[in-house]
Amino acid sequence: MPSIFSRIIAGELPGHFVWKDEHAVAFMTIQPIRPGHLLVVPRVEVDQWDDLSEPLATHLMCVSRHIAHALKATYGSARVALMIAGFEVPHTHLHVLPADDMSDMSFLRTRMAESEALAREAASIRAALRSSGRPEAEF
Repeated sequence: MPSIFSRIIAGELPGHFVWKDEHAVAFMTIQPIRPGHLLVVPRVEVDQWDDLSEPLATHLMCVSRHIAHALKATYGSARVALMIAGFEVPHTHLHVLPADDMSDMSFLRTRMAESEALAREAASIRAALRSSGRPEAEF
């Protein structure tokens, strides 16, 4: 049975995407820790991140880095946090989110987000990615 992320990638479930390429996608999480929290996900289902091929793991980090620059430009945060937990969904995903201090990285702060808010955030992040010249990403 496909993971919920595979179903989002396939368009079976809604998602607010900020990045799509041949190997990875990034979309807003419906339970953000704070505004701008998104997930970078490989198209292929690999449960644990340490089982990713080296080229795919490298690609996910490169995508996350590009998105981090867009998040800084969009949210003006001091840093962009990157976390890999892997307990929620058995499909590797990198949490990427604006952060000003360690408390901004606590999963205890998650909340359900409104679809309209996620759509606005995704549009802002895509605009920042476009202005930074990311031709390899489809939006």
